[in-house]
Amino acid sequence: MVPAASAQSFHVQPQEAGMRLDHYLVRCLPEQSRSSLDRQIRSGAVLVNGGAVKPGCKLRASDSIAVTLSDAPAAAEGRIEPQQVDFHIIHEDEHLAVISKPPGLVVHPAAGHADGTLVNGLLHRYSELDLLDGERPGLVHRLDKDTSGIMLAARTEAMHRLLSAAFKERQIRKTYHALLLRSPAADTGRIDAPIGRHPVNRQKMAVRQRDGRHAVTHWRILERFRNGCCFAEIAIETGRTHQIRVHLSSIGAPVLGDALYGGKSQTVQADRQLLHASQLRFVHPATGQACHFTAPLWPDMAALLAQLREQFRLA
Repeated sequence: MVPAASAQSFHVQPQEAGMRLDHYLVRCLPEQSRSSLDRQIRSGAVLVNGGAVKPGCKLRASDSIAVTLSDAPAAAEGRIEPQQVDFHIIHEDEHLAVISKPPGLVVHPAAGHADGTLVNGLLHRYSELDLLDGERPGLVHRLDKDTSGIMLAARTEAMHRLLSAAFKERQIRKTYHALLLRSPAADTGRIDAPIGRHPVNRQKMAVRQRDGRHAVTHWRILERFRNGCCFAEIAIETGRTHQIRVHLSSIGAPVLGDALYGGKSQTVQADRQLLHASQLRFVHPATGQACHFTAPLWPDMAALLAQLREQFRLA
């Protein structure tokens, strides 16, 4: 471990020209976390040719880099460690990975979930992700902890930018399936209602007509059951936090098992919100190939759907 307040210097070699400063230092100082080095650069503790620069500064051959580490003993603070985490690989290539996330798996480290997350697992499987920017390396979208299903991860910084742009431009189509506590009257529908933070319960989101963000959800009923539940296919035009759960609850059809938004049932036992990300459709940015990936329903959701069909099938 480099001692506190120690100084080191490096000289960029011709084969290293063009590298980002933060990526260069991760290689030179492997005992330091990427987030710690980023803080050091931004604080002015790292100088290139005698001047302060940004983490993304592109280096040139013969550049001189001076690093003065002020808190090396705490360098591991905030580091996301690679860990063995179970998730199913649907597809992987040199540019990206498509995985199916189990219910109950937190996507990225946060308060109360410091490790054992999907990001920890991705770093374990794809070590190159440790060089990517941000606190959620590789991830370009997310799912709630208890929502299962398909997710897309970038394996390079260039692919991360391309996929992020594709999501922003709504070029990546996502399809979900859900079991709902109550059936809407119509077989299909569209919900166009802005979503924002709940004014009282800060753990929840809510429809906020005045200050919410634009959000649109489409739903189609696939099966109805005698106890009032239904099986639905859902598509979203936007990706707001808790969007599907909030929108469906707002029309009186909350996701079955969703305790936060009113999905508790008296007739069947649901141990989590029964919402599943089923399909992704997009054009592969590197190959131009049209991609369509599917993640089968998670076993607990498939079992409850089978129970509904057996006990509550409509004549």
